[in-house]
Amino acid sequence: MSTLFSSVSLGRYTLNNRMVMAPMTRSRSDDQTGVLTELVPTYYRQRAGAGLIITEGVFPSAMGKGYVRTPGIETDAQVAAWKQVTEAVHAQGGRIFMQLMHSGRISHPSMLPGGATPVAPSAITPAGQSFTSTGPQPFVQPRALRLEEIPEVIGEYRRAARRALEAGFDGVELHAASGYLPEQFLSSNTNTRTDAYGGSLENRARFILETLAALVDEVGGDRVGIKISPEMGFNDIKDANPRETYRYLVEQLAPLKLAYLHVATFGPQFHAYHTTFRSLFQGTYLRGGMLDRESAEAVLKNGEADAVVFGALFLANPDLPERFRTNAPLNAPDKQTFYSAGPQGYIDYPRLSTAG
Repeated sequence: MSTLFSSVSLGRYTLNNRMVMAPMTRSRSDDQTGVLTELVPTYYRQRAGAGLIITEGVFPSAMGKGYVRTPGIETDAQVAAWKQVTEAVHAQGGRIFMQLMHSGRISHPSMLPGGATPVAPSAITPAGQSFTSTGPQPFVQPRALRLEEIPEVIGEYRRAARRALEAGFDGVELHAASGYLPEQFLSSNTNTRTDAYGGSLENRARFILETLAALVDEVGGDRVGIKISPEMGFNDIKDANPRETYRYLVEQLAPLKLAYLHVATFGPQFHAYHTTFRSLFQGTYLRGGMLDRESAEAVLKNGEADAVVFGALFLANPDLPERFRTNAPLNAPDKQTFYSAGPQGYIDYPRLSTAG
């Protein structure tokens, strides 16, 4: 049997297979309330054959929202809607973690309470545009968080983790990649603070490590994961010495005893990161980044990861494990509907039983 279909331990759980569904923004929530639409439980239920589903990024508080029609986990209505998702996934025998995503400066006043200015470690405007309900708008200059506000933001993550468990999730993932708030603190081009959260590498990593510690304290390390993506460069993120930065960060994870480390990088130039992190991290290692069946099999066979993460392939193939198992042809993802509002390109990709 292929290694893809063998079980694997992840925190307190045993996954049915080693195929993980990547967190992917799909923009199918109510834009005013952050509550999931009725389409969302069906979408996740269809893909419950994954060993683990990691949800789209979910804002821990309204100030963390970064994109139109994205969901939150702050209000009772949001929690109630997510309960329908977890119940649907668990009914199919699946496991599901919620990705907690605070966008920081990658937002726009039109999406924030009272037209508030986005927050960040430093008041540095990112290059690029925000995709708002009225179309693309230039990013604005964010407001630097005051020192006394940082514990409040960490507290928002803690409460979000608690709410995620109330909604029935098996655990949470801290999104510390893709240029969002945790990586903004970590990276030298977005953090020019001179207090305890900036300057030295130790200080720049403090926000991530304190947030993880809060999550672990709230729900247990065996229900917490973290996602990183060194040198991805998304959302105008750069670091002066990324190899040193990320090695230090991963080294500091050991005492937290996290369920997993999720690393999304692709390209031969980044292979050394996986080699380094695999040797440093003692928990379950998840590797993602443009994998197909053949490359994923090789990663597992060579011991380079414990499980592998698929994005667009799961998006377009709700029964991806079965298609891999039977060598069936794959549906092609429709990029035009990745972020649209309706069922097309969301819950209407054919399964093998309905194809043809």
